[in-house]
Amino acid sequence: MEDKIIYGGDYNPDQWLDEPEILEQDLRMMKAAHINEVTLGVFAWASLEPEEGKFTLDWLEEIVNKLYANGIKTIMATPSGARPKWLSDKYPEVLRTWEDGTKAQYGGRHNHCLTSPIYREKVRIIDTKLAERFKDNPAIIAWHISNEFSGECYCPSCQKAFRGFLKKKYGTIEKLNHEWWNAFWSHQYSSFDQIDAPSNIGEKGTNGLMIDWKRYATEECDNFIDNEVNALRDAGATQPVTINMMYDFGGYDYNEQKNHIDIISWDSYPDWGFSESDIKPALEHGLCHDSMRCYKDKPFLLMESCPSGTNWQQTHRLKRNGLLPLAAIHAVGHGADSVQYFQIRAGRGSCEKFHGAIIDHTCREDTRVFKEATKTGELLLKLADVAGSQTDAKVGLIYDRQNEWAIDMSEGPRNCGEGYLEQTQKFYNALKRNAVDVDVISEPHDFSKYKILIAPMLYSVRGDVLERIRDFVKNGGTLIATYLCAMTNENDLCFLHDTPHDLTDVLGVRLDEIDGLTDEQSNKALTVDGAMGLDKSYSCNKICELITLNGAEPFMKYGEDFYAGSPAATVNHFEKGKAYYLATDLEDDFYKKFLEKVLADANVEPLVKKLPSEIDIQSRVRDGRRYIFMENFSREDKKVKLPKGAKMIIGDESEEFPNTSAKVFTVEE
Repeated sequence: MEDKIIYGGDYNPDQWLDEPEILEQDLRMMKAAHINEVTLGVFAWASLEPEEGKFTLDWLEEIVNKLYANGIKTIMATPSGARPKWLSDKYPEVLRTWEDGTKAQYGGRHNHCLTSPIYREKVRIIDTKLAERFKDNPAIIAWHISNEFSGECYCPSCQKAFRGFLKKKYGTIEKLNHEWWNAFWSHQYSSFDQIDAPSNIGEKGTNGLMIDWKRYATEECDNFIDNEVNALRDAGATQPVTINMMYDFGGYDYNEQKNHIDIISWDSYPDWGFSESDIKPALEHGLCHDSMRCYKDKPFLLMESCPSGTNWQQTHRLKRNGLLPLAAIHAVGHGADSVQYFQIRAGRGSCEKFHGAIIDHTCREDTRVFKEATKTGELLLKLADVAGSQTDAKVGLIYDRQNEWAIDMSEGPRNCGEGYLEQTQKFYNALKRNAVDVDVISEPHDFSKYKILIAPMLYSVRGDVLERIRDFVKNGGTLIATYLCAMTNENDLCFLHDTPHDLTDVLGVRLDEIDGLTDEQSNKALTVDGAMGLDKSYSCNKICELITLNGAEPFMKYGEDFYAGSPAATVNHFEKGKAYYLATDLEDDFYKKFLEKVLADANVEPLVKKLPSEIDIQSRVRDGRRYIFMENFSREDKKVKLPKGAKMIIGDESEEFPNTSAKVFTVEE
């Protein structure tokens, strides 16, 4: 989108229109911090349309043009995330109905009904006015649709739309009854008109109903996004569009929503400073960075992060010196073509007045945060050539939202949490400790580019994912699957016959029973004859599957309980490829050593040798040049030997790696 890294964030001049000297000061300070972009108008509807049909856009155009004249471009937001009071008062039907049937009152945000015809009409009108005014303005580089979509409405209009969604999907009520297994508890429907959304005052024991409600909520949100995008396009706006997604948000399936926008962007607020090292939040948000990048297999925008303390977290922790530029480089390394903050200037009142900002209430340039933000801007100028480059990971890690819905809604084998994200994070952390790039992907993603495919807890499968996994291994790929694999279809309907469904020959195992352990219980997995260079034993917990070998060879066996001596981890050769199966949840140290062996066998080279703990590493490539990013998130200095021929962009060539700092360099491929 731009030939440099975008640097800026949310700016709310509508809060300061009666203080023009503040706006002049902001402009001067933004230029001093090397800011080249602002996001405008996210919550400005009341300032843009103070009364129904009365539009006041001149102030916005004046600010856009003044910013542009000073080298600052704009991502223009549509204001549908929060309505003006007049709209809710005159058209109360736009307010959301909650799960218990009560109607929302005016206030907050994200409490509008997405199916409301009048709300869609009013949104389309204001979007059209904005597009007509700014479609040809060279300052506008993209459109930001609404803000952090979330939540569901249970009003009659939404219930009707849900029934229409189900009728379109299943065709007949008999088909729906079968897929939801409604004979259980005598829950058969005789008409789609009888179906209500799942709720705490109604039905929450039918998993198919609850999963389809999530799918419907995603589709309805997609329709609302389309309504806004179409308004912009019909009015002549041609700039790309985006929505700001959120960290590990389970409400919608972002893999579906990606098809309705041009650019992926998201809001990242790690729990920096809550422990002695920041590597844990770095890896957690690294996983999400990588998933955002993989939705379109293109660079994404970091739409929001916090330049100081995040006011809505449990405590308002400050970022220690060096962490702000470190986090920015970390995001760019994972594929971000922007570093943007909420917010540029702190507001004077309301619930986010103490949220971190580049320009705080003192309006001073000598604050620690402003200096850190300025340093970040200077470093990002050095990374201009990185913009637009890609990541070419050889490892794909499946983390699928619809699969997570099915796991979370299933009763058993553990009702205190099967730990899908935790299991995925273990694999991810181990891959990063082995200094390799990884794509975090959904079930529909193309697997053919990878040498290694990891499928943690692939419990619910849809489409042709199993066929493509078979082809992946058949053609020479290495598969790692774990417990709870291929047990149900997309509606959580259990497969009959042996599981993992359609993979028993690929994996060489058959599931017999599942032992769910309490949080206090554990077992041991013992290595068979020092297989794969692993330690003698590892603790395992949460789930222990009892499996029968179907051609595979065990390299670990259980050490305790009545199933001691039975297989806990296996490997199987299938045509040109290889498939590993982990029947239990093992301790963290296992994954690092296990994957080190698997990566070497698959000829996946690390980006650097002997990467110390608490350092994260990523790379991007273009035109035969690899950009390598390393970040030391510990509070101790480390030593890293750089690859031969490294050309430094940030940092020096020595092995010394100061704490809370980054190194960025290139190597020729």
